[in-house]
Amino acid sequence: MDEELGQIIFNSISDGIFTVDKNCKITSFNRAAEEITGFSASEAINKHCFDVFRTDICNKQCALKDTLKTEEPIENIRVTIISRYGCEIPISVTTTLLKDKNNKIIGAVELFKDISELEHLRESINKKRTIEEIVSVNSQMQQIIGLLSNIAESDCNVLIEGPSGSGKELFAQVIHNLSPRKYGPYIKINCAALPAQLLESELFGYEKGAFTDAKHDKPGQFCLANGGTLLLDEISEMDTSLQVKLLRVLNNGEYRPLGSSKTLYSDARIIAATNSDLKLEIEQNQFREDLYFRINVMNIKIPPLKDRPEDIPLLVDHFLKLYRKKNRNAVERISSEALGILRKYSFPGNVRELENAIQHTFVMCRKGTILPEHLPESIIDEHFMSKAVSSNIKNERELIIESLKRNNGNKSKAATELGMHRSTLWRKIRELCIDI
Repeated sequence: MDEELGQIIFNSISDGIFTVDKNCKITSFNRAAEEITGFSASEAINKHCFDVFRTDICNKQCALKDTLKTEEPIENIRVTIISRYGCEIPISVTTTLLKDKNNKIIGAVELFKDISELEHLRESINKKRTIEEIVSVNSQMQQIIGLLSNIAESDCNVLIEGPSGSGKELFAQVIHNLSPRKYGPYIKINCAALPAQLLESELFGYEKGAFTDAKHDKPGQFCLANGGTLLLDEISEMDTSLQVKLLRVLNNGEYRPLGSSKTLYSDARIIAATNSDLKLEIEQNQFREDLYFRINVMNIKIPPLKDRPEDIPLLVDHFLKLYRKKNRNAVERISSEALGILRKYSFPGNVRELENAIQHTFVMCRKGTILPEHLPESIIDEHFMSKAVSSNIKNERELIIESLKRNNGNKSKAATELGMHRSTLWRKIRELCIDI
């Protein structure tokens, strides 16, 4: 009866518990351990613990082996195990010796608990980005911001389009943080950073032996993002053969790791981002049309910074506060001249380039006011080039006006004098708004 009661208690404890003999073979495995690992007690018992848990310290510094060797308990160390289904699970581990009635060591016991939710919560707090971080007064941006809460709550797939550096990743993070999945994982992967085969293994994972260097099972990002959000950045760079496999996941959540015959399921929300024109990519057979419609349930188009110059003063102020706090130096403000130059700059790198420019000024200006000479050379060069062009236009306008006056408004004579065709003179008169 006592043994039966002990077994009931053993299986009712919410933390995973298992015991091993001196050779680290599992001798008991409670119900919570089954739920966390995905292995049944019958599958685990008589197996070496490293065959079941496959933790990141099994081959280097096994907590159970250390306890058996030193006879000292280990408390609350963090390790990552790989579940039966190939997913990485962070756990907190405590170990102690197991002794018989005669106080003789017969093995060890390990208590462990799944800390996934705790880590996701901590990560979410650390990476908390809200609508307030999107700094803009532009009307088009305000329309997008007004829809973000509804988009986040809908749980549908989202396509974010915009030039590089415009803030696509920020919008994706905000959507995740506003969604019911905010306590789940938020994982981002750049589709342009990896060749097709590596990207496939990164997305879907692989089984041991799937290829030469596959020495152990590895879960993919779809597995790790289960219950959360997966950002596929630069999705236009994904190989078309891989797009077919992605389409299957988007259709029913099913996928197979490389080298596996098992079909796994992922409940990850997909947010895709691109700086390319996907419709043009479709016309050129570089992107699948069916995948485009699958990811483009909700579409967000972020305008480039050059189309919203009214946001530049706000963004400058935002970055000044950010880097003043980070660098703790005495930069107080930006001069009107320097701000005027920034407002006229084309910003091919968009918001990211503006942030880099402000960071640059904090190196060049240690205190006081940021002046034009503290700005990056590329911005200064464009400014002076623009002034030179304006000066040339002004000089050309004055030359045409003076020639027309000398020739009493006779355009043919003025054109001959200026060394240009009469039609060219007419065009320049219109372009330079010369009143004749």
